[in-house]
Amino acid sequence: MRLGATVLAAVVAALVLGGCGDVGSVTPAPSGSLAPLVSPVTGVLTHIEAEALSKVTAFTLRTADGRETRFVIGILENGAQFPPGHLAEHMANASPVKVWFRDDGAGNLVAYRLEDG
Repeated sequence: MRLGATVLAAVVAALVLGGCGDVGSVTPAPSGSLAPLVSPVTGVLTHIEAEALSKVTAFTLRTADGRETRFVIGILENGAQFPPGHLAEHMANASPVKVWFRDDGAGNLVAYRLEDG
């Protein structure tokens, strides 16, 4: 019971603090030129943007090569199996997430499917 409360507190803190940063900034990878990001991609969450615990709007994912990329949440084809609110647990545990996405043509990468990485 105590562990559950601790995890919940960590998730709430991550969501609250995550909403305080600069929404548009994403740190580039530390190395030189990288191949274009191809869907799907797997990585760990570094930032979650949310209006409420169950209303995640966007997140930033760091891939194994150090690239950090922001994704907005679109209509998820598997939202019942992987609700966006589940991302907070992945961030708290540093568990990888696999993201399928498309470019909306306006500079946004829109996630349409999420899975455990």
